[in-house]
Amino acid sequence: MSFQRVVVTGAGGGIGAALARRFAAEGAQVIVNDLDPVAAAAVAAEIGGHAVPGDAGNEADVRLLVDTAWEKLGGCDLFCANAGMLSPGSADADDAAWERAWQVNVMSHVYVARAVLPRWLENGGGRLLFTVSAAGLLTLLGSAPYSVTKHAALSFAEWLRATYAHRGITVQALCPQGVRTDMMTSGGDSASSAQLAATAMDPAEVADFVSRALEGDSFLVLPHPEVADYYQRRATDPDRWLAGMNKIQRGFDAAGIA
Repeated sequence: MSFQRVVVTGAGGGIGAALARRFAAEGAQVIVNDLDPVAAAAVAAEIGGHAVPGDAGNEADVRLLVDTAWEKLGGCDLFCANAGMLSPGSADADDAAWERAWQVNVMSHVYVARAVLPRWLENGGGRLLFTVSAAGLLTLLGSAPYSVTKHAALSFAEWLRATYAHRGITVQALCPQGVRTDMMTSGGDSASSAQLAATAMDPAEVADFVSRALEGDSFLVLPHPEVADYYQRRATDPDRWLAGMNKIQRGFDAAGIA
């Protein structure tokens, strides 16, 4: 399936930049959004797109982004709500860390939905791709704020899919495990990195997988196929699955991995 008008948030690097490059190569007009205006401008210049810097966790910035898509492109066929943040910490993480994770990992998706749904419902439909992470299906040791907010992001995506599928709105959740991005390498959490490093993919590989997944409409987009097995085990035998995760945590504790 070819999308002609695409918006990607968090597209100054990592998965977002790879998605922007991929869609541009397929002929789409792409709006590149990122909190870093220099990074957004660089990717936009590379692909012949439009840079619209802004904070995906700020509703006014998201509304401006969507308004710009309609002004510059005449609309949006595919909105990739990709922006996210990883911060280490347990339940003792300070309130500011929890709040920022909530804004970027959850409310950014809510703001997108508020802005695009009325237009799409009026005009016959559209597609939302949320970058959620396998942590939203499973968990991520070492980062309570990330795990909790990614579960919430998945829940919101599920709700949207269940509520609007019959009205032309396709919602999909991209849930990779490790991807070799700045988030993974400089997230400040060695436990998270230890879990993800062995099977980490390059962002371009993820973008290739997404492009193929968008030819269909499966809700879960899983570049790491083993995640489906883990998700099934978690659902069918949660006690065993949690015991296994705790065993991994005990290994980290013994190795002094925080």
